[in-house]
Amino acid sequence: MSQGPLRVLLAQPRGFCAGVERAIDIVERALALYGPPVYVRHEIVHNKWVVESLKARGARFVEEVDEIPEGAVTIFSAHGVAEQIEHDADQRGLQVIDATCPLVSKVHKEGQRYAEKDYDVVLIGHDGHPEVEGTMGRIPGPVHLVESVADVARITPRNPEQLGYVTQTTLSVDDTREIIAALTARFPKIVGPDVRDICYATQNRQTAVRALVQQVDLLLVVGAQNSSNSNRLREIGADMGRTSYLIADATQVRPEWLDGIASVGITAGASAPEKLVQDVVQKLAEWRQVTVDVLDGVSENVRFRLPDVLTEQQQAGAA
Repeated sequence: MSQGPLRVLLAQPRGFCAGVERAIDIVERALALYGPPVYVRHEIVHNKWVVESLKARGARFVEEVDEIPEGAVTIFSAHGVAEQIEHDADQRGLQVIDATCPLVSKVHKEGQRYAEKDYDVVLIGHDGHPEVEGTMGRIPGPVHLVESVADVARITPRNPEQLGYVTQTTLSVDDTREIIAALTARFPKIVGPDVRDICYATQNRQTAVRALVQQVDLLLVVGAQNSSNSNRLREIGADMGRTSYLIADATQVRPEWLDGIASVGITAGASAPEKLVQDVVQKLAEWRQVTVDVLDGVSENVRFRLPDVLTEQQQAGAA
């Protein structure tokens, strides 16, 4: 391994988005207000470090609401849930706090508006992803899941002239462009949301990675294996011809990766905390003399308001 200096360049923006920050804040505030245990259906966000740190404070993660004691404080994850899950929680008398990302909720509303007009809905997204399952369970009427351009040829809407599409929020404008073009070519009357409705965080992180990869020899993406947006960041690096690794944390970095490498770019998926990024930098510094720079990029200042139940309870407690 070369012992020369190593330039580390950090993507900007990287890591937590506003929806993730809000979801984690909801769990933390619920624990402070109600005391443990607080139950969370599914991982609050797709990051093991975040989940384990919340577990240590009294959060209990479950996959189904029937695992939760009747009447318990329950949080729905940032990915959103189907209406049936909401109904099941109500039947069990659970005190539900909804941490669904507001941008995911916006997709639900868009799909519901199409359904109200008796349109079939095309959902562009990944089969099995919790956000996709939640969205499909929020739209009354036919929903056609499309993962690729090839899938476009296979869907059979009731009326090709009454068709609308929505997209999973962790897909960017770039990710969906070819699929939307294929949909428009096959169904000229199809309608969809304004591109400005695409998740700002997903697009910003992908744009930053494209700029980052042009300036480094190796790309490290900090994020979970089950994180859609983290996987996509690694794919972008690989597609642009750079060796790229998706790592959960610093323990997964290998010294041999740095052989012949003069510069490393680091980014993080929208569910990965900055601490994990800094841990990776420290790990690299154990092997090489590093200098760290931050790429020029978009400065995000988006904040989403918390559910009323938390702010009202907090104000009542302070009164």
